[in-house]
Amino acid sequence: MDMTPQEQIAAFVDQSLEGTDCFLVDYKIKPTNNFKIFIDSDTGFTLEKAIGINRKIRKLAEEAGLYPEGDYSLEVSSPGVDAPLKLYRQYVKNIGRKLEVELKDEAAAGIVGKLLQVDESKITIEESSARKANSHAARAAKVAAEPKLTEVAFDDIKSAMVCIEF
Repeated sequence: MDMTPQEQIAAFVDQSLEGTDCFLVDYKIKPTNNFKIFIDSDTGFTLEKAIGINRKIRKLAEEAGLYPEGDYSLEVSSPGVDAPLKLYRQYVKNIGRKLEVELKDEAAAGIVGKLLQVDESKITIEESSARKANSHAARAAKVAAEPKLTEVAFDDIKSAMVCIEF
C-alpha cells in the first residue's frame, strides 16, 4: 500500500529521531504542504537539535522525490514553554518543576505545586500553601505550611503547564 506524502513525512520524522533522546510531541500539516513538527528532548531541545532533525527529514524527502518542485515547507521546533504537557515522557522530564494542573472535573480546583513523581497512571505533586507568620521578625516573610502531597491520575488531567519562574 502506498503512503501519502504526509504519511511519508511522518515516517521520516520517526527515522530522524532514532538513536536520539528526542521525541515527537505533535505535528500539524496545513493544506499548503506546510509541516510544523513539534519535538521535545529528555535533555533539552536545542536549536542545533532542531536544525539537525530538519536537515535529516529534508534529505529523506528529497531522496524519496516527495516534492520535486520543492513546494513544501518544514518547521521543526519545540512545543514552547506555553504549550501544555501531552506525553508521559514530558512529565518525567519536568520532575522537580512547578506545574499548574487543570482537572477535567470543572468543580475541582486546579492544583499548583512541584512535580515530585510520575508513574504510568498518575503524577504526584507537592502542593504548598504559604501563610504569614505572626512574629515581628517574620511578619513580611512567608512561612511555608506543611507540604501536601496530591496524586492525580492522568485520566483526570485536562491540561498541565510548567510554571516559568524567574
